[in-house]
Amino acid sequence: MKEMQDNSALYDGNAPFIEELYELYLGNPAQVSEEWRAYFDHLQKMPGAVAMDVPHSAVVQSFAERARHPCVPVQGADVDALVNKQIAVLQLINAYRFRGMMRANVDPLKRRELPDVPELQPEFYGLNDADLSHVFKTGSFLAPESSTLHDILRILRETYCGNIGSEYMYLSDTTQKRWVQDRIEPNRAQPQFSPESKRRILEQLTAAETLEKYLHTRYVGQKRFSLEGSDSLIPLLNHLIQRAGSQGVQEMVIGMAHRGRLNVLVNTIGKLPGDLFLEFEGKHAASSKLPSGDVKYHQGFSTDVATPGGPMHLTLAFNPSHLEIVNPVVEGSVRARQQRRHDVVGDQVVPVLIHGDAAFAGQGVVMETLNLSKTRGFGTGGTVHIVINNQIGFTTSDPRDTRSTLYCTDVAKMVAAPIFHVNGDDPEAVLLVTEIALDFRMNFHKDVVIDLVCYRRLGHNEQDEPMVTQPLMYKAIAQHPTTRKLYADRLIAESVLLPHDPEEMIAAYRRDLDAGVSVNRSVLTNFKQSFATDWAPFKKGKWTDPANTSVPKADLRRLSGVLTTTPPNFKLHPRVEKIIADRRLMGEGKLPLDWGMAENLAYATLLENGFAVRLSGQDSGRGTFFHRHAVLHDQNREKWDDGAYLPLQNIAENQPRFLAIDSVLSEEAVLGFEYGYASAEPNELVIWEAQFGDFANGAQVVIDQFISAGEAKWGRLCGLVMLLPHGFEGQGPEHSSARPERYLQLCAEDNIQVCMPTTAAQIFHLLRRQMVRPYRKPLIVMTPKSLLRHKDAMSSLEDLAKGKFHPVIGEVDVADPDQVTRVVACSGKVYYDLLAARRERKFNHIAIVRVEQLYPFPVEQFTTEMQRYKKAKELVWAQEEPMNQGAWYQIQHHLRDCLSAKQQLFYAGRPASASPAVGYAAKHQEQQQALVDAAINK
Repeated sequence: MKEMQDNSALYDGNAPFIEELYELYLGNPAQVSEEWRAYFDHLQKMPGAVAMDVPHSAVVQSFAERARHPCVPVQGADVDALVNKQIAVLQLINAYRFRGMMRANVDPLKRRELPDVPELQPEFYGLNDADLSHVFKTGSFLAPESSTLHDILRILRETYCGNIGSEYMYLSDTTQKRWVQDRIEPNRAQPQFSPESKRRILEQLTAAETLEKYLHTRYVGQKRFSLEGSDSLIPLLNHLIQRAGSQGVQEMVIGMAHRGRLNVLVNTIGKLPGDLFLEFEGKHAASSKLPSGDVKYHQGFSTDVATPGGPMHLTLAFNPSHLEIVNPVVEGSVRARQQRRHDVVGDQVVPVLIHGDAAFAGQGVVMETLNLSKTRGFGTGGTVHIVINNQIGFTTSDPRDTRSTLYCTDVAKMVAAPIFHVNGDDPEAVLLVTEIALDFRMNFHKDVVIDLVCYRRLGHNEQDEPMVTQPLMYKAIAQHPTTRKLYADRLIAESVLLPHDPEEMIAAYRRDLDAGVSVNRSVLTNFKQSFATDWAPFKKGKWTDPANTSVPKADLRRLSGVLTTTPPNFKLHPRVEKIIADRRLMGEGKLPLDWGMAENLAYATLLENGFAVRLSGQDSGRGTFFHRHAVLHDQNREKWDDGAYLPLQNIAENQPRFLAIDSVLSEEAVLGFEYGYASAEPNELVIWEAQFGDFANGAQVVIDQFISAGEAKWGRLCGLVMLLPHGFEGQGPEHSSARPERYLQLCAEDNIQVCMPTTAAQIFHLLRRQMVRPYRKPLIVMTPKSLLRHKDAMSSLEDLAKGKFHPVIGEVDVADPDQVTRVVACSGKVYYDLLAARRERKFNHIAIVRVEQLYPFPVEQFTTEMQRYKKAKELVWAQEEPMNQGAWYQIQHHLRDCLSAKQQLFYAGRPASASPAVGYAAKHQEQQQALVDAAINK
């Protein structure tokens, strides 16, 4: 028997060999021999086994230990029993790592019994009471190397089933899993704070609670979307800011909905209570008056605070009531700030997003934003997500109605973000989780989630009665002490505080509120951050301000050469090679310039002028219609991630950034991101291109709430450009109209610009005007499809070198204005259909005028054009879109304002329609011919 033991494969000398084999097996069973695979398969099928990755090192160690110190006769069955017991213990440890959070004490209200989780019971693995006193190896568990099963269970429950529930075992990166374990297992997920830190926590809880009670009694019945029940958010944020500062973070941008926003504004960001009180009283400082303004719980704010690592700039983003839509806006703003600081990995600027539980699970933009997190064009080095999980959404609290997942945070698992559920009534546990979450983000530059499990003490707003729909929940809340009260009693019991200290904290805070002074002592006054952006030059501009957008012909030729030069041995696709060859001739003046060449030259000249360019969309590098080719691809590439060349990144040494990125298949999040980026960076041309113009309707919230109204509500300037392919060419309802009527309906107070250019020179000058002119308003461009290569839409180098953008383009053929009895006005592609028909019919009594800028409507230029035709009695507005769509209903009043008393206004176009366009080719042609005839015929 001794000889058999010494020669056994389980002999301790073979331990490294077994470990290597088992590691190979765990990675890929086919990598080990059939005999060993059968043996390891047998272990996985033992009674009580679960399909989990069991760390094998402790198993090997146990084998060796048994071989060195046999305590029973080494019969085959006995060896298997000993081995299986050890394996069972390791599987139990692993089960707690995977599922321990299901038994964690994270609900302050304890509304439901904790679920029965059989995998967390020793019996599930064949262990019994007799094994509780036996000593087992703990494997990779960061606890004593060996311990009794009784103690192992106690430590596991303290670590994974206390006031913190950790979810991280789904992470595919072993290093990250080990990192989390190293942060929670040695200390058993139990926080350790100094008495001074504990006192500071209570002061912040006192601030959170006292502000809400103060507002509740001073402004009875006014909406404020109280933080009460989730008060631990304030110490969480303050601790996060201070710890981030100590790690070198220079800026933090926070996005949140309205729940608790006023509390964060005053107690974290540093807004003066006196200013908040003025808003409750309907008063606003003269300097802050805006055309529209917004309610107090949508307001943003920025300030600078002192941290152990130096000053940090804090920004709370403005946000409408559309829950979660601020997420991509914050990410875009952060990316712009990181670019400004050359913060490539995201160590200096950190995004923080605060969510509601129902919204985090329910709003699709959450998933879309998460999906941006690790992409090249949209990553920000990881986001700290905080879910204010008050276990109710409006009036819905039954999880059978609020989501289809176990937790509201499960969507974050799609990007392998670790999730830490924490009891909001244990502020020390909240701060421990905050430290772990921030450190994880800073170490691995990935998203991380804090699920702050709490409750909502009042209704959805202060006028709501929650007992109507949640009687059981709100009976429990009515009897539940506040977080401040629970923690104050705890600190008194620990002798950290004297019995009268908590009340003195309340009194001191109320005195500051009464005085209206700042309650955040870390706020810095008169501090000027070095990377601040100066928006002052853009605040007084008008759209009529002149802008010299011309570029010397010599520069255009030189830049054309750069745009048409590729690296040695770079093989272009034959079709692209022909396009580049033609562009070379365009740059030499031998061919007229098409749209794609003019657009690329606009970017090249702006880069030379010192403006960075950022272009994103679902096919922006090539262009949906094969026209742009800002990104060239080597047909002989040997690696999937190599072989792309961007001529616009090689204009000159030390040039500004040029980025053309094919975005994820999202409109809402990507457009929100680009709005946030452009709102933070006025000196970069930021463009979002829809694959087809009507695809932008998936981002309508961004358009309605931010792009069109952000300046009127919040005073936020933004120079974002939207390129929306538009034109009726018979492609059906979803690929024809960019819905210009929707943008025109939103136009007022010179808030946005809506243009429909029809020549290559026009897009060149329009894009350059957007940056050269000190005027930052969103620019909506209805870009063409068929006109991209239309010979009549091409331009000469001379047009770029000496021209400018024309809001109105007059008649190009008719020599004698006195012959004109009818003026046809139009925008976009239909102009060329009308022109061809008039030329064919040789009608010299009709002049065709193009309105290239629909808003702000160029009244002066259009009036001047109309005055040329003194004998014209008719003005016909012709459009491809149905009568109830397009520009007709939105610009009639402008057109009439430009007419004389003897002139009349008529319409030529498709009849009103529920659909943007027909799907039948024959019907399309019939309608197109009819509208042309109506506009041109005598």
